[in-house]
Amino acid sequence: MKREDDFKERRKHLANLSERELENRFWELAEKIVDPLIELSEKNTTPSIERSVLLRMGFSSLESKAIVEGAIDRGLLGKGAGHIVYRLAKDKNMDIREAGLKLAEGEMWEDVITTFKGGGR
Repeated sequence: MKREDDFKERRKHLANLSERELENRFWELAEKIVDPLIELSEKNTTPSIERSVLLRMGFSSLESKAIVEGAIDRGLLGKGAGHIVYRLAKDKNMDIREAGLKLAEGEMWEDVITTFKGGGR
C-alpha cells in the first residue's frame, strides 16, 4: 500500500507563517505536550525518586533509604523527602546533613510531623 503524499494539504495552516512564527508555534505545541508530564511529576512521587533526590543532596544510599522509609511510615512522602530534610534544617537552624542524619536515625520526626501536619506548609 502506497501512502499518498498529502504534505501540501496538511501544511496549509502553516504556509503563511514566518520562520519566527513557526518557531513560536513549535515551542507552544511542545509546551502543551510537556505540561501534563510536569503536572504529573509535581503531584506524584515514588520512593525511588525521593531516594534519588536525597542521594543528590549528599546522603548515602542507606541514609536515603532510612529517611524515605521514615517519611512513608508517617504518611509524608508526598511532601518530598528532600523538602522534609530542608524544612527541618531550616526550622531548627541546623545543617541539612545533620537534619537528614537525625531523621535517618529515627530522631526528630515529631518535629517534622508538627511542621507538615500541624499547620506548617
